[in-house]
Amino acid sequence: MNNGSSSGLLVMKFGGTSMGSAERMRVAAKICTEQKVQRPVVAVVSAMSGVTDLLLNTLRHAEAADEAGVEANLEKLVSRHAEACKELLKDSQYASALEGVHTLLGDFRRIAHGMRMLGERPPRSVDEGIAIGERCSALLLSHFLEASGVRAQAVNGSDVIVTDAVFGNATPIMEGTRKKAEGVIRPMLNAGVIPIVTGFNGATADGRPTTLGRGGSDFSASILAAALDASELWIWTDVDGIMSADPRSVPDARILDSLTYSEAAELAYNGAKVLHPRTLAPLVERQIPVWSKNSFNLAHPGTKIVSKLEAPPGPRAVTSMANVALISMEPANSAVSSTRLMARALEALADANAEILAFTSSSYRQSFCFLVRKEELSAALEALESDLSLELRHGYLKPIEVDENVGLLAVVGEGMQGTPGLAGRIFSAISAQDVNIIAIAQGSSELTISIVVHRDGLQRAIQAVHKECR
Repeated sequence: MNNGSSSGLLVMKFGGTSMGSAERMRVAAKICTEQKVQRPVVAVVSAMSGVTDLLLNTLRHAEAADEAGVEANLEKLVSRHAEACKELLKDSQYASALEGVHTLLGDFRRIAHGMRMLGERPPRSVDEGIAIGERCSALLLSHFLEASGVRAQAVNGSDVIVTDAVFGNATPIMEGTRKKAEGVIRPMLNAGVIPIVTGFNGATADGRPTTLGRGGSDFSASILAAALDASELWIWTDVDGIMSADPRSVPDARILDSLTYSEAAELAYNGAKVLHPRTLAPLVERQIPVWSKNSFNLAHPGTKIVSKLEAPPGPRAVTSMANVALISMEPANSAVSSTRLMARALEALADANAEILAFTSSSYRQSFCFLVRKEELSAALEALESDLSLELRHGYLKPIEVDENVGLLAVVGEGMQGTPGLAGRIFSAISAQDVNIIAIAQGSSELTISIVVHRDGLQRAIQAVHKECR
């Protein structure tokens, strides 16, 4: 049972494409207005599509003391938001919103200027700077709603979401967030106001700005839904829901009507881009259902994500990741404890904040390998070589091997547990496409079968497995 069902509160998150222009903001406002008639609403917004990348690029120019690059990007940022402002609003409302945009981008200019003077990008300042995109979106949407006769107010996520101090990839502190949400958001809801909250950003308990990692607006929305005991969370994107595979790889992929939290989380973790991987965690305890919907196709119901489903046995979906690397390690002789070596390797990866996408080991040779994202490979190797430098230098550990020409295929479904012959069918389907399987990992829950293959065979493997399992 949903512990928050009595509140009736609906939290909705609008992604970058759903906030990407004045036209899309009008649609978002229409959705908020329609839902507000039925129940209290909180909206969580992303930056306009492409804006976060432009903000990051500007800060890189600032670090390199490239003043011309900074100014050119700032001009683009002002132009993009001013154009949306002009299309959305008129007269004094337009002037007020435009002034707010200029103030926010003026704050960003100050941050960029400070980085140019320093010649570096302090993580805390980066977090403060790139949150400006969401703040501009919240400002524009709230002004448009107000101009349309709907009471709304922009809220900076840093005033509500309390996090730890891991800048760039912070984790929420739910107790502190719940107190702040009750103090900031609840009075607005009680007064009939729609809070338009910036996604992606928060702040430490002592007020230092943080961000929740790329795609973190989904995460912001789920944090607020849990903190406010919402009845539902709707995540608005530009696709009809979560699919059985990436339609770019599998043309006959289908929209899934429903998924469990575990299935959706596994799909997100293994490369499906509809949800941020951490989105579902705050919702599970309170069993708050999530809908993935398309703001470009309002008639489609989307995909519902809940705690349990009655589903037929077998896989639900196939997903993949191409931008990965396989790290292999092997003791030089049996005198070295493989278990201890694994423990130290895992600790080194944790210190490097590198996520392990798949892990497998050999019992006889005591070798083991793990898959990481390519963007985390350099930090992972540096941590491993540093922590195991003695073993490497004295030959107790063979040189660490890296294979970047690999891809990950993940087959996900709660119904796979106890299905005889399923793994064999999957492996046979891949082999029939002359694709070599490099590594296999499967947890005891049988929720996910992770398969590492050569990257040039990844597409064929995905299509074959999807066809076999549908």
